[in-house]
Amino acid sequence: MDVLDDLLSGTRARGGVFNLTIVDRPWGLDIVDKAPLSLATILSGSGWVLRPGEEPVAMNERDVAVLSGADSYVVADTPQTRPTMRIHTGGRCEGLPGAPVDYSASLGMRTFGSRSDTETWLVSGTYQRIGDVGGRLFSALPATVVVPAAEVGPVMDLAVEEIRRDQLGQQTVLDRWLDLALITTLRAWFDGLQSHAPGWYRAQHDPVVGHALRLIHDDPARPWTLESLADATGVSRATLSRKFTGIVGEPPMSYLAGWRITLAADQLSDTSDTLDTIARRVGYANAFALSVAFKRLRGITPTAHRHGTDRAPASTASGAV
Repeated sequence: MDVLDDLLSGTRARGGVFNLTIVDRPWGLDIVDKAPLSLATILSGSGWVLRPGEEPVAMNERDVAVLSGADSYVVADTPQTRPTMRIHTGGRCEGLPGAPVDYSASLGMRTFGSRSDTETWLVSGTYQRIGDVGGRLFSALPATVVVPAAEVGPVMDLAVEEIRRDQLGQQTVLDRWLDLALITTLRAWFDGLQSHAPGWYRAQHDPVVGHALRLIHDDPARPWTLESLADATGVSRATLSRKFTGIVGEPPMSYLAGWRITLAADQLSDTSDTLDTIARRVGYANAFALSVAFKRLRGITPTAHRHGTDRAPASTASGAV
């Protein structure tokens, strides 16, 4: 498994809901649902994403936006348009001054107005929790990423018909569409970055460092040392350390420790397994060794993390935009 696969596997929609929002120009939506991750596309028309402290970002028809971070933001037809609707957690809508009087909502669809010559169609989906593994991925992204339609393809279009249906198994289908849209969009974005991509992404194209990363991700619990990892990649310890640090940005053993603690953090949040079980699963001899490493890297104990000191609510997904 490559690094991107591993990081994306930690971001899975559970109970995901896509929303289709149909609006007439001028339109503006104030998104305050506090979700850490959202996807949005405009199937018909165009718009802008506006976040405090950032320059407005244009969205053309069928571009896909990945919006990370729980801060509020606005999606509107122009940067000057004032929002007339506010979207809360779970897709609940609140009318603001100037809100349309003909608002309706059903089956994942929201409609504001009905003048077909001016309407815009937006499709969106929101993750309410991304976990520690997913957080490692999204910490490498800007808060707003917009990928052109030509690079993403019709992945979001295909969700529209499913949103408009009411059939058995729909929830599972929507979950998978949300995950597929995220994977397709991020892969296109990382490919477009080329030399500016995160070190762990660029490293996958290096025969030595890429091999070392795959070994770590395939078997993080193995008692790796710098020497055994270098032997497995066919180079000296000095060569591996130099190349790995130069591309990834940290030494191999430091990366391994961080990845083990990330895996442990998600298992502490998502399972009731004992500390000892989790410790052995991610590469530590016992619960004490895991606790020491966890406290050193995270500043809190595994037990404090499990009790929710530094994590978000359990993973669900609901519509935004």
